[in-house]
Amino acid sequence: MTPFTAAVEGLAVDIQLPDGDGPFPAVLVRTPYDRRRHHAELRGWARRGFAALAQDVRGRHASAGEWHPYENEAADGAATARWIRRQPWSDGRLLAAGASYAAHCALALALDAPEDARPDAVIAAVPALGTAETAREPSGVERLAARAGWWAAHGDRRDSDEEALHKALAADPGLLAHLPVSDLPARLGREVPSWPGVWRHHERGRSGARAERAQMPLLAVGGHHDHFTEDTVALWNRWGGPSARLLMGPWGHRLVASPGPDATPAHRVSLGDLYARWARLALAGELGHGQRGAVGLGGSPLWMSAGTEGEPYRPNLRLLHGASFTADPGRPARSDELTVPTDGTPDRCLLVTAPLPRPLDLVGPAEVRLRATADTPSADWFARLAAVTPEGTAERLAVGVVRRADPPGQAAEFSVVLGRLARRLPAGTRLRLEITGHHFPAHARNPHTGDDPVTATRLLASRRTVDPGRVALRLPVLRSRPTPTDPAEEILR
Repeated sequence: MTPFTAAVEGLAVDIQLPDGDGPFPAVLVRTPYDRRRHHAELRGWARRGFAALAQDVRGRHASAGEWHPYENEAADGAATARWIRRQPWSDGRLLAAGASYAAHCALALALDAPEDARPDAVIAAVPALGTAETAREPSGVERLAARAGWWAAHGDRRDSDEEALHKALAADPGLLAHLPVSDLPARLGREVPSWPGVWRHHERGRSGARAERAQMPLLAVGGHHDHFTEDTVALWNRWGGPSARLLMGPWGHRLVASPGPDATPAHRVSLGDLYARWARLALAGELGHGQRGAVGLGGSPLWMSAGTEGEPYRPNLRLLHGASFTADPGRPARSDELTVPTDGTPDRCLLVTAPLPRPLDLVGPAEVRLRATADTPSADWFARLAAVTPEGTAERLAVGVVRRADPPGQAAEFSVVLGRLARRLPAGTRLRLEITGHHFPAHARNPHTGDDPVTATRLLASRRTVDPGRVALRLPVLRSRPTPTDPAEEILR
């Protein structure tokens, strides 16, 4: 295998060719995280007969220009794709692949580039679809800690410092609580001029709309514990190409390298081998048409078809405390703590179920329906669902949020979407539901004044009431054991 380096319009690219005579199909990974970190991946592709390329995006590491996240990827990817197809070692077929921001680059090339530059197939793992999708929940609530961490590590700089936010928090533990949120870079120790612009993006769903017009096969890969789970599934659902495959396991953002607490040995999938086998079939036009896929059930070795969903189930909830509580942004409910305070003024409504008499398989979308009141003109309503073992250990299952602007003091009925679940709960487990006004520092605090949480400097406590008799937790429960599937067989059909 022959490695070498080239430049395409000032953009550095490392190339690994297979042994033997070409030409070969090519796979392109465009990344802001340093192309050199992909050398082992390139060698893996080359061993499987692909010309493999990893490129630093514009303004990062060895590539020329200025770094503007989410702005130049379609044009730069198109220039690189055309260059690849002109090389003597290329047979003209091109796969765009990547994870997280690199998946955004692959999708931008597939959906936004001129038709002559588009790839013939796409692998998008834990895709960061765009600025709006990464910065906010579907309800519009701001994701704070993850965005602060990403921009501190990668924003407005040529290289990366993965520990930038950690080091800043060590020096100033209250860093994320400083107001306004828009001034955060001033406390990071360096300038991040693009930070305020992150929050000007409100429009979600543009990638999904473009995905409906896609013309090539897709393999979407995600994890139940990843913050882009819903975006990954939505991309697969809306993909308009001849075939779309979904692989979803009990993993975090780094997929099999970050298994969740509910992962089993059956979820140790060899992604490199699976990607290459899928790519061969996709580039040859040998995949079956339509949407297919496999979903791993956390807490069980079972893999199911991606179309499997449970039937609605509404467990009985018992109020423990907090039918009336205070959501104080000066002392917000914490996202990084599962311990529930039992003394002082309640800061959340807390409800629990009885222990499960038998194991419960939850597969599909979940939500909470409630009737509640806030005495402020703006209010965020978080619902956090946790599984509590007989020994008292809690594990988070899902979190959802909705932002409301109901008249102060007027009761409203609404739903909080918890997202998709794929989890087996053992007998004896209790479900604990918390309804709060904040989930900090994962999410920015609603100041309750009606002001923009990103620019607000004044905070107001919000008095809340929840009608416990009108709280309904709706879960997707499998009534019978589904037909097991082999994830590789399902993906490669």
